[in-house]
Amino acid sequence: MTAPATQTVCKIATQQQWEATQSTGILPPAPIDEKDGFIHLSTPEQVPGTLAAHFAGQSELVVLHIRVRDIEEHLKWETSRGGDLFPHLYAELPLSAVERCEPVQS
Repeated sequence: MTAPATQTVCKIATQQQWEATQSTGILPPAPIDEKDGFIHLSTPEQVPGTLAAHFAGQSELVVLHIRVRDIEEHLKWETSRGGDLFPHLYAELPLSAVERCEPVQS
């Protein structure tokens, strides 16, 4: 399997994490990111499935759209849910890589 040709990847975060990112310039890791040793990301097409699988019932979520070119040095595509390749970031996620932030509509 080869990595998808995409210019952006996404991170689902809480509004609180997003606000902290704007203050510090670095996204604070979610508990699962700390546990697994990398930041879990999704392609734009994978976001609905990730929301359903890992964020059901949660509110005040945002989707951060991240420029791949800004993080590609530390980005790995690895097999995950359903055998699909998912982007995983093995570094901090800087605010400067975030192209835009969109609220998740519940």
